[in-house]
Amino acid sequence: MKVLELHDLNPEDSFLLTFEGAFDQQAPFERELEPLIQALEIYADEWMPDVVSGKRRRKYSRSTLWKALEEQRSERSTSVWFYRTKWPALDMLLRLCFPPLPPKLRIMVEVQPLSFFAEAERCLHFVEMVRLWASRYPVSSHASAHSLADDQLSGAPYFGRDVEISRRDGFDKIYEVCWLNIFGPKLVETVGRERMLSTPAHRVEELPNGSVLLVTWPTAADFASDEAREAQARAHVHLRPDLDLPTVLRTLRERSATLAPVEPRVPPDVAPLLSRVVDRAAIHERQRRIAEFNAWRPPEPEEWLPADAALPPDVADPERAREHYDDLAEHLVALMHTRAPSVFTESPESLTDIDYQFWHEDFPRVFERHHIDAHAVPAIGAYLGQVLVRNLGGQWIPRQKLEQAQVLVGNRVWLPFVRAWRYMRSRQSLLDTSLTQLYRVAERHRS
Repeated sequence: MKVLELHDLNPEDSFLLTFEGAFDQQAPFERELEPLIQALEIYADEWMPDVVSGKRRRKYSRSTLWKALEEQRSERSTSVWFYRTKWPALDMLLRLCFPPLPPKLRIMVEVQPLSFFAEAERCLHFVEMVRLWASRYPVSSHASAHSLADDQLSGAPYFGRDVEISRRDGFDKIYEVCWLNIFGPKLVETVGRERMLSTPAHRVEELPNGSVLLVTWPTAADFASDEAREAQARAHVHLRPDLDLPTVLRTLRERSATLAPVEPRVPPDVAPLLSRVVDRAAIHERQRRIAEFNAWRPPEPEEWLPADAALPPDVADPERAREHYDDLAEHLVALMHTRAPSVFTESPESLTDIDYQFWHEDFPRVFERHHIDAHAVPAIGAYLGQVLVRNLGGQWIPRQKLEQAQVLVGNRVWLPFVRAWRYMRSRQSLLDTSLTQLYRVAERHRS
């Protein structure tokens, strides 16, 4: 069953809920989870899951959910995932932990795109759902819903603490105020119930079990607007009188600036490659990466000579030498075919796929240098030469030394093995001396 996978979509910000509450582990699933599922079905509206996944994916229904939970049950836990087959995309996890683990009900909801929650009524429905969950399954410390990108910028979940200390202490003070917050009774008493209930915010409500629901702004999608940031800062400083409002507000505005969209203005020769590198970045780092690439220019390829300065062939059997280059190129096909299937095509697009894959794997750092120089470099150089021959009408000019072998394209001869050697020096050199760029420059000079 095909679902919308977040990692397959255009990278953009998501709406993220993290929730951890208590539940009755002795009760049957159907009875104990009925309030949770009922609230989901009433309030999820257009982001309601239509697929539930246990040992396999099934169309969502109450019966398939119970079946999936039973299938996945182990001695300590059970968990299921929920998805959607249509926009907006959804990743939702429901996990129950049993003794000897502390009995917990954990929910993670990620909806993409965040802009789906630009409507006040849709956000209100989401708040009502979480309010019902928090009333029925008491939150131990803190539950929140917010922009995924901004959550990452905030330092969550450790907030600058050592990992072990963070896991031990949890959300033991107000490290951050998100768009939606559920503060557990212990945290409420630490802050002071009266102070928490008097927080300047869009909505503050005491729940029957002593928790407090706090929503900073009517809509989640415009969290980064200056008005929403001011509301977020005022709520945070109210709950943490030791903090300074101008400082908190400045930090939030800096985060908004970091997330503000940046128009890509990268060289066309490498735009297909750089867009994939940017897409690989964490969502909160994407705009910074775009800005960095806007300010960066790869050096012009130097691995060429004028056609009239080409070195003549110095091999006894040129045809056999060309067959050798073909064999070397096949080594790259064998290396890359599962990760970059387009390598079979010997096309310009396959060069970009190869560039990205080597960059993604940080190939020059991960693999031993002598293996790279002895095996990878000759295979890459031969493959690059073959692409020039196949797509630009190039002609090999064989030489006994690989680094002197040339491909004649128009009024230039290119040195693909020299390019491959420079290319494989470091992760940065994969971008500085990409195969994609050399091909595009050769294409422009072929006539």
